[in-house]
Amino acid sequence: MNLLITVVAFVVALGCLIVVHEFGHYLVARLCNVKVLRFSVGFGKPLWGRALGRDGTEWVIAAFPLGGYVKMADEREAEVAPQDLPRAFNRQSVYRRFAIVIAGPAANFLLAILFYWVLFVHGVPGIKPVLGPVTPGTSAASAGFVPGELMVRIGDEPVATWQDARWMLLQHAVHKAGVSIEVRNEKGEIAWRKLDLSGLSANDLDSDFLKALGLTRYQPVIKPVIGSIVNGGAAERAGLRAGDEITGINTQRITSWDLVVNMVRSHPDETLTFEVRRQGVLPRAIEITPVLVIENGQPTGKIGAAPLIDRSVMADLLTEVRYGPLESMVKASQKTWDTSLFSLKMLGKMIVGEVSLKNLSGPITIADYAGQTAQGGWISYLLFLALISISLGVLNLLPIPLLDGGHLMYYMFEIFKGSPVSDRVIEIGQHIGMALLFTLMAFALYNDINRLING
Repeated sequence: MNLLITVVAFVVALGCLIVVHEFGHYLVARLCNVKVLRFSVGFGKPLWGRALGRDGTEWVIAAFPLGGYVKMADEREAEVAPQDLPRAFNRQSVYRRFAIVIAGPAANFLLAILFYWVLFVHGVPGIKPVLGPVTPGTSAASAGFVPGELMVRIGDEPVATWQDARWMLLQHAVHKAGVSIEVRNEKGEIAWRKLDLSGLSANDLDSDFLKALGLTRYQPVIKPVIGSIVNGGAAERAGLRAGDEITGINTQRITSWDLVVNMVRSHPDETLTFEVRRQGVLPRAIEITPVLVIENGQPTGKIGAAPLIDRSVMADLLTEVRYGPLESMVKASQKTWDTSLFSLKMLGKMIVGEVSLKNLSGPITIADYAGQTAQGGWISYLLFLALISISLGVLNLLPIPLLDGGHLMYYMFEIFKGSPVSDRVIEIGQHIGMALLFTLMAFALYNDINRLING
């Protein structure tokens, strides 16, 4: 079932983003009176097609789904009928060609703004940025952070959720610059903490950089009571049931769910003796062998059980970010802009080696995220679509031949030069572009496979 959800979520995401991107090209081409011959979702052999409109434009779904294209009448690619010559793409002014090409990435950015606008108007749930235990000897400890403090402002920006705090700190962390954070303690007292980010390494940014800084999210003590069991998991096979209270593991007294997690994770493929109280009956001994899985390259144990959550305790930590329609549009546009700039900065730091290429993701990882967010509900899935739409827009604007950004680069040269770039230059650029894209895809696919192998 999970695989089916992942496949459907990935296909829907891919189809939505490709159609919107190509429709941006198509719409502006039509507005410029350029004849469109084909609108294709996917590459390769057409699986379905239909001719529509006065120009008989072919609307096609092709075999290879990772992309699409809009084919226009163009004398450089094929012979154009005499009556259609004024409508050929190559005969348009450089400014019209520029507008047609940039319309694809622009459509992706507009789609992201729309998604964020819907989310901000509806309301996005989140967890308040309350600090948990501060790790000794870290930047957070040196800055004087105290458990229980609520982060109110990071730099000049107010912060409402833990997710917002992580995003803002990540932007500062990439530059390894110090940042001032306003906090409020449980008594309502306000203080400022100066957090030093200069000690972060590229490896820290690849993993949990907040943990490296010594910042953890506050989590209320969760009782060691089982709320749900994974079908077919080690816990179910051993006989554990929802409602069971774990009072001990291997003679160690258990008072919180965190202790259960720590014991299980640190004993993969080793038999543990659980002391369990069921329906008030005195503890019984149940032997469970945690399944060994690999997470971040490390062996980890799992039994397939989740705790019973006290909703009243969690309610105090939950919040909702919501704005009015006009303010939501401003926030959505700002979010899209900030994410786009951050993506470009990350790409630049990958090129110079300040950030690892492990951050590149390919279709397998994207499909996995699509499935996970879809199972998390429509809000998380829409957030995922907005982020991927921005990524697609940014990627296509890179000045790499074969991408939209490569064509825009040629048009910029044409504007300053006063004449089109020569066919020879374009041919060389295509070879370079193919090599760069192949390398990029190879790294992304390698990362995908590596993540699969390492869990």
